[in-house]
Amino acid sequence: MKILHTSDWHLGKYLDKYSRIEEQKKFIDELEMICNNEKIDLIIIAGDIYDITNPPVNAEKLFFNAMKRLSLNGTRPIIIISGNHDSSNRLTSSKPLAYEFGIILQGDLKSVVNKGKYNGFEIINSGEGFFEIEINGERAVFLTIPYLTEKNLNEIIFLTDNEKEQQLSFSNKVKEILKKLSENFRNDSINIIVSHLFITGSLETDSERKIQSIGGTYAVDSSVFPENTDYVALGHLHRMQKVKANCLAYYSGSPIRYSKSEVDYEKCVLVLDIKSNEQPKLKKVVLTDYKSIKSFKCKDYEEALKKCKEVKNLDCYVFLEIFSEISLTCEQLRKLREIKKDIVNISITFNKQEEIDYEFEEEKGILEQFKKFYFDKTKINATDEVLNTFLEILNEVESEEEK
Repeated sequence: MKILHTSDWHLGKYLDKYSRIEEQKKFIDELEMICNNEKIDLIIIAGDIYDITNPPVNAEKLFFNAMKRLSLNGTRPIIIISGNHDSSNRLTSSKPLAYEFGIILQGDLKSVVNKGKYNGFEIINSGEGFFEIEINGERAVFLTIPYLTEKNLNEIIFLTDNEKEQQLSFSNKVKEILKKLSENFRNDSINIIVSHLFITGSLETDSERKIQSIGGTYAVDSSVFPENTDYVALGHLHRMQKVKANCLAYYSGSPIRYSKSEVDYEKCVLVLDIKSNEQPKLKKVVLTDYKSIKSFKCKDYEEALKKCKEVKNLDCYVFLEIFSEISLTCEQLRKLREIKKDIVNISITFNKQEEIDYEFEEEKGILEQFKKFYFDKTKINATDEVLNTFLEILNEVESEEEK
């Protein structure tokens, strides 16, 4: 069985004021080509389909279009779990219709897949959080662990404020869940876990949402995975990486560079060639850099001007850090943006001993401007929900302008 593992699409995401939807469309085109060239039997998407819980229309449209194309009209099954950026209810609302296209949506631990024969596969057995599938005579058992919190577990896990003790409590809970679910693993089948978790010791980037789940109380020790697991397909972190565990476990990473912290490593999807009772073969398929992110440190304004001219005709985003003894004028900042259109951020460092970010108000990113405006008006910081609503409105306005 050939399985493609991907995750963290974040459809609808922005880089400051810049929508990434056109790059995401190119990713779907390339993913379809990879799946066909590699003769993929099954696709795993390990969470964070969308960037916000209430995604914009163009993001949902892209997702539904992608599912139709990738599933080959229901003959190639696609397994999807919800991540911390997704609304599990919204993601699984199309579940009855999705089955017709071979799409298995798992929003929470209690999700149950309908047994029966489908266009290109059969669900032989299923229950809360697991199912057994047969494709071309090969069987696989999947355990699905979407994003977990105390709230969606509907259970009190943390009995102390100590972070290390909270981590231990959460790890033990996940281990307990997996131990119970792994009773459905079979000796004559492929045994796979699909989950959206932060595994202790894994490498983060700036683009993952900085909440408790990242490297905090919801961090999980890699020992939670049962030894008779053939593969663990993970989502949550944007860097492709192997997890140190007692079985084969990988983060596929995001398909697109979503922040400048992701510039230095390649983006890919993982292709797993696996048979029961045989050593699995795993390879990465490197994806195209659809629109690169470049970050320049410039000793003065003249060097920044030169860098902008060098990349003027390149389709890329630019971050500029300029060292200067004096602040730049509005005219100088406008000149930089006139030369290079896709400048995301310009920061000024006044001296090397004391680095101070400095920008004219008009040069601040649109999200930063909104955060300041919101605080000035309400005297409280904007919540994620407020910021998400602002981005949705911004997206709708830009969509209308494009029409």
